[in-house]
Amino acid sequence: MAAVIYSLCALTCLACAVLLLRSYSATRFRLQFWSGLCFLGLTASNVLLVIDRVVFPTSIDLSSWRLGTALVAVALLLVGLVWEGD
Repeated sequence: MAAVIYSLCALTCLACAVLLLRSYSATRFRLQFWSGLCFLGLTASNVLLVIDRVVFPTSIDLSSWRLGTALVAVALLLVGLVWEGD
C-alpha cells in the first residue's frame, strides 16, 4: 500500500510541474516557472523515496539524497518568491 501512495505522490508532483511549466510557456509569468522547477525537484525527491523505500528497502539508504533534493526544490521556490516579490 505504501508503494502505491509514494508513486501517486510522485505522479502528482510531476503533473503539477508539467501544468505549471506549460502555463508558464503560455503566459510568461515567472513565478509559475519557479514553482514548476520546485515541483520538478519534489518529483525527484519522491522518486528517490520510491527507490529508497520500495525498490531497495534494506540495502541502500537514500534519505540524505531525498532530503537534499527536497531542500534544493524548496530553495528554488524561495529564490523565485524573493526575486519576483518586488
